[in-house]
Formats: sequence, structure tokens, C-alpha cells
Amino acid sequence: MSAPERIPPRSVTPVDLLVEGELTVRGRIREASNAALFCTVAYEGQEASCVYKPVAGERPLWDFPDGTLAQREVAAYEISEATGWALVPPTVLRDGPYGEGMVQLWIEVTPEAELLALVDGEEPEPGWKAVGLAQVGEGRTALLVHADDERLRRLAVLDAVINNADRKGGHLLPTEGGHLYGIDHGVTFNVENKLRTLLWGWAGEPLTREAVDVLGALQEGLKQGGDLAVRLAGLITAAEVEATRARVEALLTSGKHPEPGGEWPAIPWPPV
Repeated sequence: MSAPERIPPRSVTPVDLLVEGELTVRGRIREASNAALFCTVAYEGQEASCVYKPVAGERPLWDFPDGTLAQREVAAYEISEATGWALVPPTVLRDGPYGEGMVQLWIEVTPEAELLALVDGEEPEPGWKAVGLAQVGEGRTALLVHADDERLRRLAVLDAVINNADRKGGHLLPTEGGHLYGIDHGVTFNVENKLRTLLWGWAGEPLTREAVDVLGALQEGLKQGGDLAVRLAGLITAAEVEATRARVEALLTSGKHPEPGGEWPAIPWPPV
């Protein structure tokens, strides 16, 4: 009699873990402007750290509908996954100890990675891109610069697509393995142009060939009935999906990174 066939255990993906796992609150992240809880999530023998932002803990904003920030975080993850760049950590919408909210995989950061700096002078050093002058106290100004890094450049493209109104330095998470993640995407996908970012170093410059190809794929996925459009429709409004489609088309038409529009502060405050 032959031995019964052994069925290998199912591989648990990070998204499986976040969706199905038991969520346990370990503490509060006090630096966050909205309620953000540090948690662990456990499922089928695997455990990971994560961030849980319940909808009930969102502060009302004048320019975004109440109770929608968690969905926008998940929509940003969907766009990130569609680019193939994996710029946003795995993020899901699920029920938790304080109701429905966004749950995102916790990312350990490499503190030595320098991506932003304040320098003297009017021009950046090689390997850096200028953002603009910043007041640093006692009437002194310094030049704010970011690294001329392809990972940041990809993130700048993502931010232009999702209309990120708050890309701060503290939202950049470089890892020991060399990957870069961006977090805190609650104020995104507005139908009005609200792009505020520290990543203006490529403003007006031609998009890379890679970015053009990625935007072309996004354009296809965002067509009426497209897979990406359908996924976004469950998270943001039809008008916001259409505005996202229009931003992708505008980027492809111009072939360039966007420039500050002037009708909205271009750099978030505080910048970090």
C-alpha cells in the first residue's frame, strides 16, 4: 500500500497574513497625525509586525471626505503593485479591534541611508537634485536637496499618478536590502491638483523609458472595465478614478515629470 501523498503547506503571502491573521495591538505610534497603532498579526504559524489605522481614528479634513483615508492608502498600494515597482508595503482594508481600517506591513528602516539633506550654496553636488531653499533659523537659508536616486524617481512618478498631497521625508523607508518604500498615502487621489512633495528634483525633465512603459501599463489597466479600474472603484469614487486616468494620460502626453502648479503649496510642511 503506497503512502498517502503529502500536500505541501499553502504558502502564506504578506497580504494573506494581513487579511486573515489575528490582529493584536501592541502600542500607539504617537508621531502620527491620525490614530496609528503598532500591531502584530499572526496566521498559520507566521507572525509579522504591522500598522493599523482605524477609520474611527481619522481626523476630519476640509478637502477630503470623512472616513476615506484608509481606502486611499489601499488604493495607493493597488497602483504601486500595478507599476511592478512595489513602492508601497503590502496594505489591506479589514476589520480590527477598533473597527474597519487600513493594515500595512511594518518596514524596518536602514537609518544610514541618506536621501535628503540641507546644504550651503545654490547648486547641489553631483548625485543630488535641488528642491528649493529652506529657512533653517536666524534668517539663514539652506538648499534642500534629495538624492539623484532611481528609487526616488520612481516614487516621484507614483506620487504624480496618485496626486499625493503629503510626500515628506519621514515617509521614505529605505531597507537594509536596498529597497525603498513610501508610506502614509491617506491624502491622495483628490480630483484637484494637490501634489505636494519633496521630490521635485526632476520637475520638467523627461520621463525615463521605464516610467513611460509603466505609465502605459497603468493606462491600460485604468480603462473602463480594466482590472485596475475595477479594484480602485471599490476604494475611491468614480470621479477620482477618472482623475487618476487623466493624470496618467497627461504624463504620457507631456513625457515629462510634472512641475509645481502654483495654486497649491508645492512642498509639505513640516518637510520631514
